[in-house]
Amino acid sequence: MNGKSMLALAVAALTLLVVSNSVYVVKETERAVLLEFGKMVQADLKPGLHFKWPMINEVRKFDGRVLTLDTAPQNFMTVEKKGMIVDYFAKWKIQDVDKFYTATGGDEMTADRLMAQRINEGLRNQFARRSLLDVVSGERDELMEKLTQNLDDFSRSSLGIQLIDVRVKQIELPPEVSGSVYSRMTSEREREAREHRSKGKEQAEFISADADRQKVVVEAEAYRDAERIRGEGDAIAAATYAAAYNKDPEFYTFVRSLNAYKKAFQNKDDIMLVDPDSEFFRYLKDAQGKK
Repeated sequence: MNGKSMLALAVAALTLLVVSNSVYVVKETERAVLLEFGKMVQADLKPGLHFKWPMINEVRKFDGRVLTLDTAPQNFMTVEKKGMIVDYFAKWKIQDVDKFYTATGGDEMTADRLMAQRINEGLRNQFARRSLLDVVSGERDELMEKLTQNLDDFSRSSLGIQLIDVRVKQIELPPEVSGSVYSRMTSEREREAREHRSKGKEQAEFISADADRQKVVVEAEAYRDAERIRGEGDAIAAATYAAAYNKDPEFYTFVRSLNAYKKAFQNKDDIMLVDPDSEFFRYLKDAQGKK
């Protein structure tokens, strides 16, 4: 290989090196700034292919996706001066690249540390105004929303970070506190149970008394209706008997006598002492019933 070839190869290699150090790509999931001798000259570079001056410009890239801040559990005090161990996490992402780089130097660990300090302070202040029951009950969601809103305003203006959410993963009590707290919670639940049982018993007695009253009313109304229907039936029967008797009194008397004979002679062991001339044997002596 002659000198010209070596020179051409060296020039090609140098050109490739210059081009490779001059071209860079910003991905859709990244945020980037362009520095010139360490000073920012362009913030929030758009995704795509870009060019820079080798040895003069430097590109710093940061993760533009939603990141998670997960710190070690912290000790906080409630308004009753009871300690608790709170484990939480936060979701955040870069909002203003210029402010983010200026405040943190582009270091995510520095951003996590600064955010953790503010969140710990906010949680400490919020928990110090609430009781243990409020912290572990439904007010916790309201507390987290208010804390997130307050810290988001600070993080946007000071760190260029959007704080998306802060959530408590777990709340534990120190061993020296958990016993008394659990005892008090048990007493509260037992008191509520007694109140519910008392109200249930009162309602049961009211329902039972009302059912007994309704039973008496229904039975009385049923007895009244039954007596009325029975009376109406007796009246109709008496009227029917009277009408039949008036149509043929002799036949009616004959039928009654036959029924009386049937009942009198039903049992063969019975003995009857009756005067032969009694009215009872009227139709036995004469089919016409003549005396």
